[in-house]
Amino acid sequence: MLTIARENPTGADLSLLFERHTADMHADTPPESIHMMDASELDIPEVFFFVMRDAGVPVAMGAFKRIDDSHAEIKSMHVLIERRGGGLSRRLLDHLVAEAQAAGFTRLSLETGVQDMFGPARGLYERAGFVQCPPFEGYWDDPNSYFMTRSLA
Repeated sequence: MLTIARENPTGADLSLLFERHTADMHADTPPESIHMMDASELDIPEVFFFVMRDAGVPVAMGAFKRIDDSHAEIKSMHVLIERRGGGLSRRLLDHLVAEAQAAGFTRLSLETGVQDMFGPARGLYERAGFVQCPPFEGYWDDPNSYFMTRSLA
């Protein structure tokens, strides 16, 4: 049984998700172009952090961070590799979009990589209505970054 709920990112049973997410981010991206937040950085009031569980076992995570009263950014979206291909990423993304709308945000943006390993993620975001955009809130024109945004209004 799959559930998605808001949780604390420092939960003891989330270490595998964070280890895998960190390894993926460092696998093919130069260090200066990695913009991920670790569990302690996600544990702030501006971040809404969610965990997808299957029969109580964490299989995916995702978050969004408040930029301002109308704009939020998706952070730390990750599905365990052995659970990919079954629609979990889309289900989690749809949940994040719905939660951001419910929180009153009217725009949701994200930064992902340009490397081939991020191709499936870019495709997922495009199918969910995200379009390429310029860098936003603290980002710069990094050749390793791909920026996307979507209206929630």
